[in-house]
Amino acid sequence: MTDRFPFEELEIWQDAVCFADKCLGISEKIGGNTKHYRLISQLESACTSVSLNIAEGKGRYSKKEFAHFLYIARGSLFETITILEILKNRKWIPEQDLIDIRKDAISLGKRINAFINAIKKV
Repeated sequence: MTDRFPFEELEIWQDAVCFADKCLGISEKIGGNTKHYRLISQLESACTSVSLNIAEGKGRYSKKEFAHFLYIARGSLFETITILEILKNRKWIPEQDLIDIRKDAISLGKRINAFINAIKKV
């Protein structure tokens, strides 16, 4: 691929896409039971929202706007973990799946915080 959008160069965006992919893999394990549909739909929306907001923020004109979208991305990350915790409590996903994804989420959250702080200093 020769032409890339500026957000595609960001490692944090690439990691957020991988995080979403892992979360979507967990949601696929649950299956299509209709009683889970709304919560699974919310999980899919929240986990993909992390990378979507990073990309959208990178496309904005000011550092302040970019930081705003990084805050939203961080909120979506927290929402994702909350949903996964609920799913684990209901025994709809194995505890090990939550343990594994939490490690990625903690790392990603720290990197989002650091990125926000770096942008605010400029």
